[in-house]
Amino acid sequence: MPPTAAPRRILSTREKALAINLDGPPYGTLAEIGAGQEVANWFFRVGAASGTIAKTMSAYDMVFSDSIYGPTKQYVSRDRALHMVEHEYGILVERLGEKRGAESTFFAFANTVRARAWNDQRNECHGWMAIRLQFTPGGEPNDIIVHVRLFDEELTDQQDALGVLGVNFIHAAFYHRDDLKTFVESLLDNLRSGRAEVDLLKFTGPGLGHIDNRLCALQLVLSGLTDSACFSADGEVMQASEKFYRKPLLLLRGRFDPVANVHLDMLASAGRHLQRSLADPAAEYIEIMELSMNNLLDTTGNVDPRSFLQRADILQSLGKSVLVSRFAEFHRLGAFLSRSTREPIGIVLGVSLLEELFQEKWYDKLDGGILESFGRLFKNKLKLLVYPESSRHETGLKTARDITVAPHLRKLFEFLLDNKFIEEIIGCEEDGLRYSTSEIRALIDAGDPLWKSLVPPEVVLVLEQ
Repeated sequence: MPPTAAPRRILSTREKALAINLDGPPYGTLAEIGAGQEVANWFFRVGAASGTIAKTMSAYDMVFSDSIYGPTKQYVSRDRALHMVEHEYGILVERLGEKRGAESTFFAFANTVRARAWNDQRNECHGWMAIRLQFTPGGEPNDIIVHVRLFDEELTDQQDALGVLGVNFIHAAFYHRDDLKTFVESLLDNLRSGRAEVDLLKFTGPGLGHIDNRLCALQLVLSGLTDSACFSADGEVMQASEKFYRKPLLLLRGRFDPVANVHLDMLASAGRHLQRSLADPAAEYIEIMELSMNNLLDTTGNVDPRSFLQRADILQSLGKSVLVSRFAEFHRLGAFLSRSTREPIGIVLGVSLLEELFQEKWYDKLDGGILESFGRLFKNKLKLLVYPESSRHETGLKTARDITVAPHLRKLFEFLLDNKFIEEIIGCEEDGLRYSTSEIRALIDAGDPLWKSLVPPEVVLVLEQ
């Protein structure tokens, strides 16, 4: 049995800030918009900041901010954070390159944050942190960016969390960039659970090309820094509200091992159904394929990164956005989607899964049981779109109306159907219904060529490589 790795020693925020100040080569600028100069404060507080800090600044007034960094539609955004580090890094190299360039690794850190206002209690508190840094004196710069959400109720507590997060982020950028797991897990060091979330992490630059940012999304969920992370069909990691804002959504969850023709027909049929209910039937909607942790675990209870990337490659080749989540409960998935858009949302599922949703055993942890779960799920413009099922061993289709429901829940089921919270999908391709995903996987493992007719060509191409 291999020896157990020693647990990582968690440095205090003071130790991290002081380690950077005493390091020697790192030298740069900290620019912060929103919630105060909380990150810079740590570096001054611990001492020896003159060895690390060339400049700190805040530009709170929009006119001042725009005159420095250029006009923007959103001040708390990815683009603003990246423009800030680009501007500050450029000034640093221009003014200090000749004097310090041979011995310093220049960096520019920026954050732009929407913290709790004195007169509000409801708006989401979140922000972006970015750093542009050299790995060696005179080297080409690299960028790292994160999106954070802050959950403390008091502004002072959010400011405190932001300062700790910023120091963790800068420290990880210098000392943990070659170990993704440690980098991710160190971001919330010295913050108790529930104070903050990191739901996006992206690395770019000539020294970071070995990092697949889709694995960053996976690691954020695996390490518990967020319940969900996503990336688009082109592999771009994204923050949900950034991508899904004001867009209708259509989501299908599954193992997708492999993606089958029936999965694509489920989305296509549900998409036609969804569009008929939109105010503008021609409006663009986003298709999302969700991979939950339960569907990613292998027989040993672990996640194989190679299997994950293979599935991600296939889903992206089919033009689908990918959501990685730990949402076992549908009402938690629904809350996440509803937080990201106010437009209609359709969750596509098969008849068997709908039948499972009416099993009360899944709701023991909710005080209101199944009623509370469905109340949370359907409180916004969300519908369950139910795809029929068939089998090679039976005749006919099984639709939503054919599911078995406990007698005391039958009226609830009929209410949800009658009021179109649950809707049946019609016009599906019946040929693909006769083989389940597990049966297709068995055909692949057995070398039976029949599987090739049951999956999209893109799947065949990847699996035969």
